Amino acid sequence: ECYFTNGTEKVRFLERYIYNRQPYAMFDSDVGEYVGFTPWGEKVARNWNNNEAIMENRRALVDTVCRYNYEL
Repeated sequence: ECYFTNGTEKVRFLERYIYNRQPYAMFDSDVGEYVGFTPWGEKVARNWNNNEAIMENRRALVDTVCRYNYEL
């Protein structure tokens, strides 16, 4: 999900992971890392946060997905 404030001045990217209608993890570009909401989600978030390739890709999605597709 992309959220825009004042055009592309303030952009926020959210990626949510949900299982059985319960969110268990989320990436928030404002926080800059994954956050877990359940014991399993905390473990998964910790593993993803420790993987530099995943984190570099997720942090870049604000520009490559949100700002790039703003006009659409």
